[in-house]
Amino acid sequence: MKDFVLTPRAELDLIEIWEYIAQDNVDAADRVLDELEKMMYKLAAMPGMGHVREDLVDRRHRCWPVYSYLIIYRLDTAPLQIIRVISGCRDIPGLFS
Repeated sequence: MKDFVLTPRAELDLIEIWEYIAQDNVDAADRVLDELEKMMYKLAAMPGMGHVREDLVDRRHRCWPVYSYLIIYRLDTAPLQIIRVISGCRDIPGLFS
């Protein structure tokens, strides 16, 4: 059993990330998803590692960067709930308003 769960939106985020990168390089897409998954396990073990984003309304949300992506998760859940995995270039407050 995993120490974390993905919301349906986070699952879709990972599919979209893989498809986008795989257009140019399937091996790179696999590596990025592997790194994201490794970090999700680390965050599940130590959820306090993430940082608070002052621009997000829900103070229970934490973020952690992996390459140019942000893993956004809810700190107070067991197992750890991964809410989104998105590009750091996106309008993150807009996605959560």
